[in-house]
Amino acid sequence: MSKARAKKIKLLLFDVDGVLTDGKLFIFPAPAGAQQTTQDHAAKHGGQGGFGLHSQTLIEAKGFHAHDGTGISLARLAGIKTGLITKRISETVALRARDLKLEHVHQGIQDKLTVFRGILQQENLAAAEAAFVGDDVIDLPVMRNCGLAIAVANARAEVKRDADYVTPHAGGDGALRDAVEYILKAQGKWKAVVNNYIGESSPKEF
Repeated sequence: MSKARAKKIKLLLFDVDGVLTDGKLFIFPAPAGAQQTTQDHAAKHGGQGGFGLHSQTLIEAKGFHAHDGTGISLARLAGIKTGLITKRISETVALRARDLKLEHVHQGIQDKLTVFRGILQQENLAAAEAAFVGDDVIDLPVMRNCGLAIAVANARAEVKRDADYVTPHAGGDGALRDAVEYILKAQGKWKAVVNNYIGESSPKEF
């Protein structure tokens, strides 16, 4: 059943913390005089008010797995568009999204389902043509309304229960690559896309 769903996928969306990363957040005070960051901006606009951080410039660091980056490249070669929807706002994520050439980047989103539906409308796609990779309860509304719901290995139990597919690897450890591989194999594109990626055949679209 899940492979039948995977055959229809033209859009792959995902959460960031716990999916593209292992969920750990590393936040450090920046050196004096450093340029204002996203976290500093949030502090001045109520995001961190009351905690003595109104003027503190912060640096947020996250770790990303190279296998996931390769997975996104493989998805692009197969004609599948990609994007992220995350509750947090992070310059690190913005930079990673730019490096990965994601078509859709939405940060600071509590209501992920509304954004998801907007992306579908923008891409002129049906919900059945979109997959979402999540790890926590905030992802459930989208997972329950997309064509292929994917949970990472380290997802919360209730998220796994609602998933059509659970990746063998944890978030931040190649889970997104697992999702791409599962979809492309279900679509019969895996071998050709990999050959195209490593240059064993002339570049072509699938």
